Amino acid sequence: MKALRLLPLLAIMLLISSCSTVRVTSDYDQSVNFNEYKTYAFYKPGIDKAEISDLDKRRVLKAIEKEMETKGFVKSENPEVLISIFAKANKRVDVYQNNFGFGGWGWGGFGPWGGGAFYGNNISERTEGILYIDLLDVDKKQLVWQGKGTATLIENDINKREARIQEIVKEIMQVYPPAIASSNSELTREKI
Repeated sequence: MKALRLLPLLAIMLLISSCSTVRVTSDYDQSVNFNEYKTYAFYKPGIDKAEISDLDKRRVLKAIEKEMETKGFVKSENPEVLISIFAKANKRVDVYQNNFGFGGWGWGGFGPWGGGAFYGNNISERTEGILYIDLLDVDKKQLVWQGKGTATLIENDINKREARIQEIVKEIMQVYPPAIASSNSELTREKI
């Protein structure tokens, strides 16, 4: 009986632990050769508009610098690409309906009237953040790549928050540069 009452709690814990992932998508200009880019700088007007605290902006920019370094980029006064960010946060409320029961009227279950039922709702509230990282070609003056990461944010613990921001940026930057298929592999995929 006690084990059955713990099932909804275990389900919620499993759901919360599964929310620790970062969902990433990206889009890019297919005509661009991303291997030509080697230098970057931050696009201050775009970063200033990001609706997050200055502390979080610095955390995000520091994480981006680290990822760009690992990809062989050099920060420059005369960059080939500019990096801008856009961020927003949403409160997400999830309602889980717990309708667990068995038994019924009469003898059976756990007594003369059956039993073992648990009914109710559990409500989970969390902050979900979305971070966009944009790469703009300086010469063309246009967006050439955009990565988007959506994840649950950590609000209270500064060290965990910084680690979470680093994780989000790293996950987004893993899809840069885009894997551009050659024309032969595109033909192969079309035939399948």
